[in-house]
Amino acid sequence: MGIGLSAQGVNMNRLPGWDKHSYGYHGDDGHSFCSSGTGQPYGPTFTTGDVIGCCVNLINNTCFYTKNGHSLGIAFTDLPSNLYPTVGLQTPGEIVDANFGQQPFVFDIEDYMREWRAKIQSTIKRFPIGDRLGEWQAMLQNMVSSYLVHHGYCSTATAFARVTDTAIQEEQTSIKNRQRIQKLVLAGRVGEAIEATQQLYPGLLEHNPNLLFMLKCRQFVEMVNGTDSEVRCFSARSPRSQDSYPGSPSLSPRHGSSNSHVHSTGADSPTCSNGVMSTKSKQSHSKYPTLSSSSSSSSSSSPSSVNYSESNSTDSTKSQQHSSTSNQETSDSEMEMEAEHYPNGVLENSSTRIMNGTYKHEEILQTDESSMEDSCPQRQLCGGNHAATERMIQFGRELQMLSEQLCREYGKNTMHKKMLQDAFSLLAYSDPWNCPVGQQLDPIQREPVCAALNSAILESQNLPKQPPLMLALGQASECLRLMARVGLGSCSFARVDDYLH
Repeated sequence: MGIGLSAQGVNMNRLPGWDKHSYGYHGDDGHSFCSSGTGQPYGPTFTTGDVIGCCVNLINNTCFYTKNGHSLGIAFTDLPSNLYPTVGLQTPGEIVDANFGQQPFVFDIEDYMREWRAKIQSTIKRFPIGDRLGEWQAMLQNMVSSYLVHHGYCSTATAFARVTDTAIQEEQTSIKNRQRIQKLVLAGRVGEAIEATQQLYPGLLEHNPNLLFMLKCRQFVEMVNGTDSEVRCFSARSPRSQDSYPGSPSLSPRHGSSNSHVHSTGADSPTCSNGVMSTKSKQSHSKYPTLSSSSSSSSSSSPSSVNYSESNSTDSTKSQQHSSTSNQETSDSEMEMEAEHYPNGVLENSSTRIMNGTYKHEEILQTDESSMEDSCPQRQLCGGNHAATERMIQFGRELQMLSEQLCREYGKNTMHKKMLQDAFSLLAYSDPWNCPVGQQLDPIQREPVCAALNSAILESQNLPKQPPLMLALGQASECLRLMARVGLGSCSFARVDDYLH
């Protein structure tokens, strides 16, 4: 019996190792055969009951055999690529049981792999930097700083810049405004995020029709979910909720608002450009059909950022003053998205579940008692409110009109058609959360939308739409993929994720 490797096209009527491009270890004499009929002494003979292993190392292109779990040493070197495992039988009635990993190996292959993994990682760590150490450190610090700024970690970025003496390219107020918009999207309050974007960055969505359509489709999905303010304003069930919120999800006093809609109160109301407020009045006109909120209220804004003022039907002046004060007193840590840390990004308890930075049940900005009173274990379309359902259907008609207008102006778009079809398909099921297209309602689906909007905002300010750190990681991953394609085995032990913790 011979056990070994053969290239494609080798004669299958002869034992492996006897012909060109074949390699074998034979049991009758213990010799190894390398493309020749003449063997070389290698190991012991083997017979019935023995377990023979054949291991090919694609890092150094060698092969070694094991007998009953013990390595016999390297048998062949400089092996070519694209070899196939081969077993040659000569005696009638011979039977072999091949194990390709469906059962544990007798030989400790995991320990062997750990050894080689350590070698590869050591090679990477010993990569010579030399006199360029300072240059590399400065580059890495800038990459980390830009990553923090990109994702809106304002106070962390400021502290990091202070310690490392690096410059932050974006104004702090603009970072915080982007952070607020991201929070709204991740909370499922897409309509409010759209309004905030239109006021903070006039013309951005009008010049990005694909992004606008994506946001509107996501807003429709959130209406089905019952999280968007377009439908939440209809589904308030307690008097306290109705008093505290006429047009958007209710918020605790700590967050200083219950309405995130951003509307000017008059000629003196500040508007903004590039995420920074100015005192000049300005209106943004959209050429697309308006899909606006059915209810809105005025808000007071500071010269540097948008304040989400708390409106009250009995004393609006008092609530505006309270909002202004609370916003001024709010520290960076309260507004930061990284204010709390969770092991592995997941926190689970009876009322809240956070996964990848998104809330499973409770809103990211909603923490007061009324929100706890409104929580309902039985999920219903638009929160189970008839008026909210009618508003959702009307919004769907407006969304269809927007799709038709974009089709007339820019031609057919298969991606738009699919997004619209998937969103509308949710209405075909009595339980949208448990249907073939129900994955759209998973809060994790908000993240790509949030990332696309954030990148567009940055690009509009002539800033990189992707942080250099993410580009470097993507380039490293692609490099490893190309290495694997050409058969460089060392890439198997050089995983990017191993260096991110």
